[in-house]
Amino acid sequence: MRKQFYVLTVLCCVCLASCRNKSTGEKPQEYPVFTVNASSVETTDDYPATIRGRQDIEIYPQVSGKIVKVAVTEGERVRRGQTLFIIDQVPYRAALHTATANVQAAKANVATAQLTYDGKKELFDQKVISQFELSTAKNALLTARAQQAQAEAQEVDARNNLSYTVVTSPADGVVGTIPYRVGTLVSSSSAQPLTTVSDNSVMYVYFSMPENRLLSLVRRYGSVENTLKRMPPVSLKLNDGTVYDKRGRVESISGVLDTRTGAASFRAAFPNPTGLLHSGGAGNVLITERLDNALTIPQEATYELQDKVFVYRIIHGRAKSTPVEVTPLNDKKMYIVHSGLDDNETIVAEGVGLLKDGMPVNIKNK
Repeated sequence: MRKQFYVLTVLCCVCLASCRNKSTGEKPQEYPVFTVNASSVETTDDYPATIRGRQDIEIYPQVSGKIVKVAVTEGERVRRGQTLFIIDQVPYRAALHTATANVQAAKANVATAQLTYDGKKELFDQKVISQFELSTAKNALLTARAQQAQAEAQEVDARNNLSYTVVTSPADGVVGTIPYRVGTLVSSSSAQPLTTVSDNSVMYVYFSMPENRLLSLVRRYGSVENTLKRMPPVSLKLNDGTVYDKRGRVESISGVLDTRTGAASFRAAFPNPTGLLHSGGAGNVLITERLDNALTIPQEATYELQDKVFVYRIIHGRAKSTPVEVTPLNDKKMYIVHSGLDDNETIVAEGVGLLKDGMPVNIKNK
């Protein structure tokens, strides 16, 4: 009997201790809180970009020959029609002289054939010769005229080839690399162009945007055309970390998504009056937007689980784990909340790593 009483006493003590520990564990802890409020914020998205001149024109020779003069230097600013290179003109001048002489000979042959035909015509009218002889004279005249036309065409071709020995700039711009020097043999099939002339008064900056971001823009502005008209000006961060002092505008959006990346290609135009931007450069396009009535929360008020972001809402004095969709702001301290929370809701601001779903929470006074 005493033994049974002793066992019951021990069990009661254990139960009381367990209850006391449980009660202690359930004691509400104090945590700082944050009230979610709507406000206006600015967001900046950046996208890797490549810089190209408005025109990057590769200059290839149209005739073969040795370069006898390089009239420009790399990096020089040139005007449309300015001489860049001169290719050996001697064989092309000789070809033009030959073609010109052939034209003169052809004209003489035409004149002779014309005289012959006129004489035959008079004799035919006097019924001295047959129709066959007259037709033969006429055909000879036609042949001579055709040979004259062919000779004239060859003269034009020779004259053009001579003009092609002077390679000129097709546009205003800046001269790129010059891989060939005086004495180099070049042709239209050369592996490299003589040089590249870049029109860099306005620079085109190309970047890609994910499909979901493009869809968001189109929904906001109503159509692709309205997006191009109403999108705010964009900025350009250069490779040295500085932001270019001129702002650009998005001018075009590709109509086809890249099947490999699922992204759309954009083109923005930036003025380049000082020539600071160079074709072939790289940077980041910055798109800043103002959002009205945006819900923001501190990043330290969240935790991640299986690639999802959660917060603890305070409901009836207890912590309620809630998934949220967020986007980080540029200050790297706050999130914009897209879903999961409403205006004026209260969440735990700090120490979320110590909480569990359903734990009681006291609000810590500031």
